[in-house]
Amino acid sequence: MNDHTYDAIVVGAGMTGGWAAKELTEKGLTTLVLERGRDVKHGDYPTSNMAPWEFDHGGYVTRKEREEYYIQSLKYNFDASSKDFYVKDIDHPYRHPEDKPFRWFRGYQTGGRSMLWGRGAYRFSDIEFGVYEQDGVGIDWPIRYKDLDPWYTYVERFIGVAGSIEGIPQFPDGDFLPPFDMNIGEQVVKRRLEAHYPDRKLIPNRVAHITEARAGRFKGRSVCQTRNLCHRGCPYGAYFTSNNSTLPAAYDTGKMTLKNHAIVHSVIYDEKNDRVAGVHVIDAQTNETTEYFAKVIFLCASTIASTALLLRSVSSRFDTGLANSSGVLGHYLMDTHKNVGGYGTLEGYENVAYRGFRPASMAVPRFRNVFKQDMDFLRGYGFWGSAYRTGINSNRVGIGSSFKSALTRYGPWKFGLYSQGASLPYYDNKISLDSEATDQWGLPIINISAAFKDNEMLMRKDMEEQALEILEVMGLRDISVHSGSHIMGDNTHELGTARMGRDPKTSVLNAFNQCHDVPNLFVTDGSCMVSSGHMSPSLTYMALTARACDFAVRQMKRGLI
Repeated sequence: MNDHTYDAIVVGAGMTGGWAAKELTEKGLTTLVLERGRDVKHGDYPTSNMAPWEFDHGGYVTRKEREEYYIQSLKYNFDASSKDFYVKDIDHPYRHPEDKPFRWFRGYQTGGRSMLWGRGAYRFSDIEFGVYEQDGVGIDWPIRYKDLDPWYTYVERFIGVAGSIEGIPQFPDGDFLPPFDMNIGEQVVKRRLEAHYPDRKLIPNRVAHITEARAGRFKGRSVCQTRNLCHRGCPYGAYFTSNNSTLPAAYDTGKMTLKNHAIVHSVIYDEKNDRVAGVHVIDAQTNETTEYFAKVIFLCASTIASTALLLRSVSSRFDTGLANSSGVLGHYLMDTHKNVGGYGTLEGYENVAYRGFRPASMAVPRFRNVFKQDMDFLRGYGFWGSAYRTGINSNRVGIGSSFKSALTRYGPWKFGLYSQGASLPYYDNKISLDSEATDQWGLPIINISAAFKDNEMLMRKDMEEQALEILEVMGLRDISVHSGSHIMGDNTHELGTARMGRDPKTSVLNAFNQCHDVPNLFVTDGSCMVSSGHMSPSLTYMALTARACDFAVRQMKRGLI
């Protein structure tokens, strides 16, 4: 038992698991990190420097691979260069009703989906933390912006976030590195947009990339080379992943133990002491089971996985799932919705181009329902987009001298927009465990039943109308707008299902991500979220994790957990 006992256990080695490992070890705790997938250390990126012609089939995946990765292959950055960072769906099944499809994109390896994220790094504002006061839907966040502000700064300074200071209340500024430059096309449409609208701006997106070296920061990482090959794994460490940042910091303390191929079956609850005592773990390769013990446990396995783990952890006190006295565990699953946007042609400026492949876009921050309810739908959305030259494209098909000549010539400028919108928390958007079917390790198959509803459909109608209007205001021609599918999970921002709150009767966690029912159990991934916001929540996850670790260690020192 002594060989299997630690001060802390962290489940998951991805975005939040890496932060929990870093913070707990740096505060002196011996910490076991359990990752269900293989180990990937920084630099273990076999395709990161491959040229396009070095890939079989031009970089496309085969029909057989699409069958094996039948959900993962729908992700925009899934191809031959990134597929090894995604799970094979045939090996990791889940279920959903036929009329409620759900796309669960996953990466089971050290680093998790931090290897694959879009790097958008945004602070939630008090407009989001106080959204319940405006529309009364769901429950109130137990925190406000001032509670998380110093932790946002703490995280930004460590991971490196490029952005511009804009003074937009609903899009809070942070501790930024210089933003990626806007090209001439973006500068032109920015002037036109902002001259027309008093409440809308086109600004550089906030992304977790190092754009400028800073003394004493970003150990082992270097400045972005603007290759835009991030989904292959960055050998320069220019964008933030757990592999290149938080986990190396935890290793440096000498207090972290990382175990891979470790599937946590359930959390051990000690009814006598009303505490969690450890975890039951299945070796993914041998199916052998082991128990590990700790004084405090952090669940960071991702929204659906952490909640499923709690649902599997039953006892005489918690017969519907660990820490579920409220009965809300598994409910209020959310995601941001997308696939509404448009594009058009910007005339002129054909003597100007740009260098590199910038891994960032522009943003039009939220402008609906900002300070008051002024639309027929609740919450809001934002636009993202960029200007680009058409033409040069090595993947075009053709033959002959005219074709070869066209390959090396620029076409006209285009500007495209796409949107992301918030979803409301609905009780019947949920996950549950199948009572009959199990996976290859004997774990119950996860059932996901969730869909966007009337409020999101009203929002999408306005998104489409505003995309057209904005593109017209920008002076573009040949404008085309579209509204595509609205499948939950498609934006990879699944959140909720173990939400924070002030009242233990309506929430699972308190203001410090601590379970109301079990004081030495913390959940800091997306499952803790009360509302979805309309943009990537990853920076908020990281800030909440750092804050929760600080709280947990202080509580431990006081003998309270």
